[in-house]
Amino acid sequence: MSQKVHPNEALFEGEKPFPVIPSCEHFAGSEKLILKALEMQDKIGPVFDITCDCEDGAASGKEVEHAEMVARVLSSDANKHNMAGVRIHDYSHPDWRQDVDILVPKIGERVAYITLPKSTEAAQIAEMVHYIQTKAQECGITREIPIHVLIETHGALHDVWKIAKLPWIQVLDFGMMDFVSGHHGAIPASAMRSPGQFDHPMLARAKTEMVAAALANGVVPAHNVTLDLKNPYQTFKDAERARSEFGFLRMWSIYPTQISAIIDAMKPDYSEIEDAIGILSAAQDAEWGPIQYKGELHDRATYRYYWELLQRAHVSGESLSDEVTARFF
Repeated sequence: MSQKVHPNEALFEGEKPFPVIPSCEHFAGSEKLILKALEMQDKIGPVFDITCDCEDGAASGKEVEHAEMVARVLSSDANKHNMAGVRIHDYSHPDWRQDVDILVPKIGERVAYITLPKSTEAAQIAEMVHYIQTKAQECGITREIPIHVLIETHGALHDVWKIAKLPWIQVLDFGMMDFVSGHHGAIPASAMRSPGQFDHPMLARAKTEMVAAALANGVVPAHNVTLDLKNPYQTFKDAERARSEFGFLRMWSIYPTQISAIIDAMKPDYSEIEDAIGILSAAQDAEWGPIQYKGELHDRATYRYYWELLQRAHVSGESLSDEVTARFF
């Protein structure tokens, strides 16, 4: 019996596969909260990322100390899964290069991603990405450091297709609160909460445009936070609506109880996971030629869909059989 061909080899043929990363990104600003998040990540498993905030998390005048603290923590044994990224200062802030100069030499090999906030045009992001690439090269780092970009200004939304095409971009994040405030009261504060954040035409338009640009360029679209910290069900419903109606594949958490709510809402349905296992197993046995499954025809187009779905299930912590794990993971 010939060795079974893995779907990554059979279905993509040299093109870059779509990123499969956790559906939840949890923000933490202080050393105490970062360490708490890392403990939680180790306890429940590597099913969410942590974003260490060097922008809003750093006290004025303490930017260097804060960035060095983040580098120290992420270099330590507390960062067991290497699933923590860093948000640096924005392009207009004098310290963004300083952030890169501190972080990349110390944790460039381990940082999960670097998030760039508050850009107003694609040229700013291009300059920041180039600076990160240059610093990485100087440090002998050969990996691509994934870059996440916040779309939270008029200019960033206008240039979102250009931004999504830039090198090393892995995620586009929608920054709802800054986006709403940038409209000078034209969008009411109620639109920062559900259902307004989905129903208001200006926000619906912004979210769909960002998601379309991201997905067309092989980039993951990430949804904004739920402001209601004490109601996990509201977070679940927001994540569910963001996923099913708008196509978001990831969402921010700003409170520990939001993490599981987001993961549960965004992970694939169990019946779809079962179909994915059946279809992909049969396809692999048929050397990735067309097959029939439950009376329906399937080929490479559906194989790609179900392979990405099965990977998302895996990274969400879904329990898969030993046979499935041996075949695909």
